[in-house]
Amino acid sequence: SWLYTELPFLQRVRACAEDGFRHAECMFPYEFKATELRRTADSEGVQWVLINAPAGHWEHGDRGLAADAGRRQEFRDAICMARDFALELKVGKVHVLAGLLPAGESNSSDSAWACYEDNLAWLAETMAEHPIRWLIEPINQFDMPGYLLSSQKTAHDLVQRLNKPNLGVQMDLYHCQRTEGDALDALARYVPTGRVGHLQIAGVPHRNEPDSAETPPGGLDYGLVFRQLQHLGYDGHIGCEYRPKGSTRDGLGWLRRTGFSGTMEGLKPWA
Repeated sequence: SWLYTELPFLQRVRACAEDGFRHAECMFPYEFKATELRRTADSEGVQWVLINAPAGHWEHGDRGLAADAGRRQEFRDAICMARDFALELKVGKVHVLAGLLPAGESNSSDSAWACYEDNLAWLAETMAEHPIRWLIEPINQFDMPGYLLSSQKTAHDLVQRLNKPNLGVQMDLYHCQRTEGDALDALARYVPTGRVGHLQIAGVPHRNEPDSAETPPGGLDYGLVFRQLQHLGYDGHIGCEYRPKGSTRDGLGWLRRTGFSGTMEGLKPWA
């Protein structure tokens, strides 16, 4: 959904395979048939590994349904749709967006948080039999003002409190660095807990290529990030959720400049 946008969607799968990626994510795959997406990926030797659950009417401003008490049934229907797509695509991880707070409510709104926690508890219990890990992701308030969940600590505390094996945290280092300013420290704190189910990366602050050769003040040196992950023994996927400055292919030199190739064989780069 972020890379190879110069191509029609299904052609992006071939492009990422040609560039050596073997795993892919899609924010919202629901305009296609799941069988079509699976056939396309299978034909290119690519495995879908992450999708988002439907998040409401995105084009009209929705950014998730989980914290809206008036849309509980819509949330449950969205989770069931995501489950069906994930099972067909053999996707092991689904991101569930929390949603925006209603206008005029603060981030400490008790009713929104109570609804959010209740919905996640329902999800974990109802979906326990399926081989899917459901993830929540803190998103920074610069890019998404009013989003309920923006703190790593809050997300991890919530998942720890619910204590369900099929719930985890999607840790986007771009959002983490913009919100909290020390993504390396956050990795050291949270990766060892086992709650981190997925990582995503982008350059800070402009969300372009995560290139260690161009780390501005306050940015994030991904050469250091990858060495930190190697030290911590992280062996999951890393999602490239960034906006290429030009064509995707022309910008992939960051992989070599950060030392990703070769030194991080245990990690699985993907588009």
